[in-house]
Amino acid sequence: MSARTYQVRTYGCQMNVHDSERLSGLLEDAGYVAAPEGAQADVVVFNTCAVRENADNKLYGNLGHLAPAKTANPDMQIAVGGCLAQKDRGEIVRRAPWVDVVFGTHNIGSLPTLLDRARHNRQAEVEILESLEVFPSTLPARRDSAHSGWVSISVGCNNTCTFCIVPALRGRERDRRPGDVLAEVSALVAEGVLEVTLLGQNVNSYGVEFGDRYAFGKLLRACGEIDGLERVRFTSPHPKDFTDDVIAAMAETPVVCHQLHMPLQSGSDRLLREMRRSYRSARYLSIIDKVRAAMPDAAITTDIIVGFPGETEADFQATLDVVAQSRFASAFTFQYSKRPGTPAASMPDQLPKQVVQERYDRLVALQNDIAWQLNKEQVGRTVEVVVATGEGRKDADTHRMSGRARDNRLVHFTPGDAPIRPGDVVETVITYAAPHHLVADGPLLSHRRTRAGDNHEAGLRPKTPGVTLGLPGFGTPAPLQPTGGCG
Repeated sequence: MSARTYQVRTYGCQMNVHDSERLSGLLEDAGYVAAPEGAQADVVVFNTCAVRENADNKLYGNLGHLAPAKTANPDMQIAVGGCLAQKDRGEIVRRAPWVDVVFGTHNIGSLPTLLDRARHNRQAEVEILESLEVFPSTLPARRDSAHSGWVSISVGCNNTCTFCIVPALRGRERDRRPGDVLAEVSALVAEGVLEVTLLGQNVNSYGVEFGDRYAFGKLLRACGEIDGLERVRFTSPHPKDFTDDVIAAMAETPVVCHQLHMPLQSGSDRLLREMRRSYRSARYLSIIDKVRAAMPDAAITTDIIVGFPGETEADFQATLDVVAQSRFASAFTFQYSKRPGTPAASMPDQLPKQVVQERYDRLVALQNDIAWQLNKEQVGRTVEVVVATGEGRKDADTHRMSGRARDNRLVHFTPGDAPIRPGDVVETVITYAAPHHLVADGPLLSHRRTRAGDNHEAGLRPKTPGVTLGLPGFGTPAPLQPTGGCG
């Protein structure tokens, strides 16, 4: 009898993407295999997001599309997890009775058991826990990339931003011990990974659970001691918790990329109070000044919400002013949408769509102009690019390949006749700049083949076991034996 196949469909943030890697690892450990591209899987898992106002419409629409397949094959199973499952709970099965399993953000490790139970009992299994069952990083993971990996340093959030539902669905912050984090990074490097991104809802507050407010800066420095690790990134920091020692660690640790993604949300101090963001624009700008003083080449990016309830033209102008001063390399700009269950959803003075759209268009125009100016300054510079897949939508037409520079700028380059694979590292010179990407059409200066490239070429992806060392200290952990997950 052939193994049952699975497919995980992911919506939302990087944390969800990483959780989906865990779900894939759990299912493979339970004997499932990934469904071939384009084939209907025996088990379809939706890992959902509840951030957007229409998130539920998207989920139920997709579930509706699967209903005929479920009718045709009653042995097929459909599971719904993630933030929307944590929020809606039994409502999902009521609205879509063909769903077999509903699980929340605190018990992703239960999925294989819940699938077995639903198949045995021939009825839906709904299990939502109110607190974390096990830290997600204790679970196995089938990684999406051969060259880069996510590493969670914490889950949950202690902030109370009025537009955000994450704390209600992910719980209060729980920090991993530094030794656990470093062991997972080492395990990824042992599998050929070149680059890791440290993940947390608020990475700056890392250490709050074990009483060390300087823990994040120490963690960055400790990552720099891991042999074979070439790049470290992190997301997302909160301005209120940003300390000078983190800037020093970024500047003084060669593997830490000179790239900072720090959400602004609004340049209006009045709106920042309404959002409960607990910093003001002057504090935000002072961090940027310190980062650029320590790392003049740093690329700084941000998140901005346009049209928060009660936003006046003066509030919006304050945002434009901070954007002009900050000179972001890029910005993720969002039109405010109600997040059901958040304080902001019931605030008065919700803005008309046409007002929000007009302001949004002005912000995007300003940011695009700034990004283009900054990118033009890159022309003529030599950049190191880790080659990736899926970054260049037009690569086949232009005969280019794509990847990320150390500052995370997207670079499309001409490979020439060199046999370059995703995961390899090249050096090239920027010849053209656009607002959202750079082009390097000259000959390559160098090409370094890597284990990550070998693994990609062989169709292998890292599979890491759960890491639970529980070590409280810093420093490079004892060398790990390769897990063999690429096999």
